[in-house]
Amino acid sequence: MVYGISTIVSRLLNFILTPIFTRTYAAAVYGIFTKMYSWASLINAVLAFGMETTFFRYLNKHEDKKQQVYNNSFLVIAFIAVLFLITGLIFTDPITKWLLNNNMSQFQDQRRYVQYFLWLLFSDAICIIPFAKLRADGKPFRYSLLKFINILTYVSICLFFIYGIPAIIRNDWPGAQFFKDFFRAKWIGYVFIANLIASAITFILLIPEFLKLQLKFDKALFMNMLSYSWPVLVANLSFIINENLDKILLDKYSTEAQVGIYGAVCKIAIFMSIFNTAFRLGAEPFFFSHAKNVNAKKTYATILQYFVITLAVLFVALIANIEILKYFISRDEAHRAEYWVGLPAVPYLLLGYVFLGIYMNLSVWYRLSDQTRFGLYISLVGAFITIVFNILLIPKFGYMGSAWVSMAAYATMTIISYILGQKYYPVPYNLKRILIYLIISTIIVFSSFFLFDRNIYIGNGMLIVFIAAIAYFEKGDLMKMLK
Repeated sequence: MVYGISTIVSRLLNFILTPIFTRTYAAAVYGIFTKMYSWASLINAVLAFGMETTFFRYLNKHEDKKQQVYNNSFLVIAFIAVLFLITGLIFTDPITKWLLNNNMSQFQDQRRYVQYFLWLLFSDAICIIPFAKLRADGKPFRYSLLKFINILTYVSICLFFIYGIPAIIRNDWPGAQFFKDFFRAKWIGYVFIANLIASAITFILLIPEFLKLQLKFDKALFMNMLSYSWPVLVANLSFIINENLDKILLDKYSTEAQVGIYGAVCKIAIFMSIFNTAFRLGAEPFFFSHAKNVNAKKTYATILQYFVITLAVLFVALIANIEILKYFISRDEAHRAEYWVGLPAVPYLLLGYVFLGIYMNLSVWYRLSDQTRFGLYISLVGAFITIVFNILLIPKFGYMGSAWVSMAAYATMTIISYILGQKYYPVPYNLKRILIYLIISTIIVFSSFFLFDRNIYIGNGMLIVFIAAIAYFEKGDLMKMLK
């Protein structure tokens, strides 16, 4: 619950910046923001090197070597992060030119963005294992507090750059002359600076966890950890490709305005993403620690069933109220029509997140059976679909093609994971009931959006009926669990 609440609040605080950004920046400028963070997500997966999942797995496999597992996990990421930072700083100019597609008119600004992100990615990578240790040590409140401080710092500094400094200059308040000398109105670089400052503060607050490290490297243990982590690395990278490559390819095969529109409408799907993330943070340590229980598989099956029910209700609720949620993208009349044109992509994006959440739940089978290579294979299939079909569809359909591909990639990964899981680590999932909830929720969503033209009353009416039906059919199991 603590992980869930902290994740929801943190992501919602971040989410409130979306209408502020879309009001402040045109779609083409917001496209720069979307592009840079898409690349950051890809690089983060490489820098993490699959060590977060490996850390949890080896803490449970080698309870007598917890310190060595902590040391190894951190030192591997620290080495990769330092190497990345040095290499990036040396090759900043070529990287900048490549990102600009040799359009040199924005070279100086883009060069600064690259430098900011090099330090930002380095700082975030160094903090991965200390944060994982907090979760492993059962310290959700400290974990949540640090996450809150990070996001509050980021939001506060963003608001200061967007509203505070312009107000100081406009009203000639103390410090106005100082800010006039350097301040650039509506410069997206200030958002990146705010993120870098927040990450630096988080790094400082994690010093107590850093002090628990011992600079000792267990080579024999590392070789075992490596055999587990590299498939996780490739799987995570492939997953991030599925999540973000569409935005990068939109930048290459379309326009920055298309990237900005797509990036903005993707924010409506953040509620589904929040739920998936909160589930993963709490469930990953639980799945590993519960694996030795006699009724573990039955527990996993029950978790998935009610997880899917929650996803289905959330899926319907978001689309039923999309006429309200669209104002979170942009309330500004000058820009909202520019962004709202992308709303038809939202049902497909949300359905993709439904499949992603199910896939995350199903992935327990290859993690617990130490067959992470299957996670690699499944993710590579998803990455292949993402890359090939985005290249084929973006030139003709723009961001709509990306939304369709995202949904198809996650659906394919989910189906493959279920089939392989039932072969190598069978869990007694109630497939029939799960499919019924998924199919009915999907029919309701697409009817509400396209057939009833996003009518909020019809959409919420169907939502209420759907919830009542779930309560009726699940009342027996719910009463048993409440007892």
